[in-house]
Amino acid sequence: MTRTFKPLRIGPIEVDFPVVLAALAGYSDRPFRLICRSCGAAFAATEVMLDTQVVMEGKIQRRLTKLDASDHPLAGQIMGSEPEVMAGAAVVLARMGFDVIDLNFACPVRKVLARKRGGYLMSQPERVLDIVRAVRAAVPGTPLTLKLRRAFHETDQTREAFWRISRGAFELGAAAIAVHTRSVDQKYAGRDDREFLCQVKREFPRRTVIGSGDVLQPADALNMLDETGVDGVLAARGAIGNPWFFRQVRDLASGREVHQPTLEEQGGVIKRHYELACETYGPGRASLYMRNFGIRYARMHPYPGKARQACLGVRNEKEWRAFMATWYGTSVGEEA
Repeated sequence: MTRTFKPLRIGPIEVDFPVVLAALAGYSDRPFRLICRSCGAAFAATEVMLDTQVVMEGKIQRRLTKLDASDHPLAGQIMGSEPEVMAGAAVVLARMGFDVIDLNFACPVRKVLARKRGGYLMSQPERVLDIVRAVRAAVPGTPLTLKLRRAFHETDQTREAFWRISRGAFELGAAAIAVHTRSVDQKYAGRDDREFLCQVKREFPRRTVIGSGDVLQPADALNMLDETGVDGVLAARGAIGNPWFFRQVRDLASGREVHQPTLEEQGGVIKRHYELACETYGPGRASLYMRNFGIRYARMHPYPGKARQACLGVRNEKEWRAFMATWYGTSVGEEA
């Protein structure tokens, strides 16, 4: 059965399919985004960038903010706690050509919370709105989105801070909110509250609401759209090691047989991912970088356990080439 979904609208931007690549710390960098684009991702976000890194010119800023013509529309996700610095970072990203500015108030990592960034701010609604207000004033022509969680503490049944933030953000001109179905203190464990997404969409029927949480298989994305009525879905952990996720979810929606990449196709995509990593980080770092992705790609290999174990042993460029030749029959270039 063919299912038809409305395009995802983020301000003036129209995305043809509503399942998109989430901002993934340590993963959704330039190489991985371009790989996902080649496999059907029509919209993506950068890995989260600290506002102070964005405003400070230098090597880190250049790496984090490098843009490619094929990597649009693209949201630049920033995280911080000071309205003025967040506004300054938004100006930098808008000038560089990012299509959307995304503010992260959802990250549950302990060191982020300790520095009163990310998910910590779900307990500080007025501070969040001060940041939204400052960013909106600084980049009035660029769509602004927020990444939120349903609460800071799981025991908070009223979700008062969430509603204050979401209503206030829309009043201040936010184009969309992305809502993770868990509280900050749950991190990625415990109950996935789809009913809360239903409540959010009922509260904002004419606004763009994007769902997030436990989208591990292509069918999960379609189920979230069907069950909650949200306008879009963020694919996160489910896409790591399976960039074909985006093609697969389109196949499911169209009633087609779901694409399963051959070993040859897997090898070709991993090879391209490595080449992009070399361009971004240099050959020395790229092999260790790809080891992190390789153990995820191995899940689709005919011998996943053995391939994963072999990938874990990669320590340098030579061993990466040997791994690819042995397990994917793919050459990744000549040894220097």
